[in-house]
Amino acid sequence: MKTIRVAAAIIRAVNERGEPVIFATQRGYGEFKGGWEFPGGKIEEGETPQEALKREIMEELDTEIAVGGLVDTIEYDYPDFHLSLKCFWAEIISGNLVLKEHQDARWLGREELDSVEWLPADVELIEKLKGIISPLIEKKMIYRDENVK
Repeated sequence: MKTIRVAAAIIRAVNERGEPVIFATQRGYGEFKGGWEFPGGKIEEGETPQEALKREIMEELDTEIAVGGLVDTIEYDYPDFHLSLKCFWAEIISGNLVLKEHQDARWLGREELDSVEWLPADVELIEKLKGIISPLIEKKMIYRDENVK
């Protein structure tokens, strides 16, 4: 079975109510059109996952990001291929998250993570994120490091 290596950005921010939120996109093309995912894309030959992520977010969202720590690596078997998905924390450096390839996007808080239909490979990650995203303390976003690989 063919393996596809992909990197995804869990872009984090704080909403107008001071709550931590993460950025999700709705796929606008292909077999999985309409499914929700974290933005990112294929890791090209000779690229690190972090380099691929910076390139893909610039291409797809016209936004420069800083890539943080690895949250998780998801290994998932779709019917026609195996997906190896490396998921990293990310923050916006510059840009306005322009949707070039996605049909929709949302900032989701912890309680809203189940409000969209995630692609199958992302479901396991969503459950993990629910345990990582903590309430704000002193208006700073806090992520419990013991839950991050």
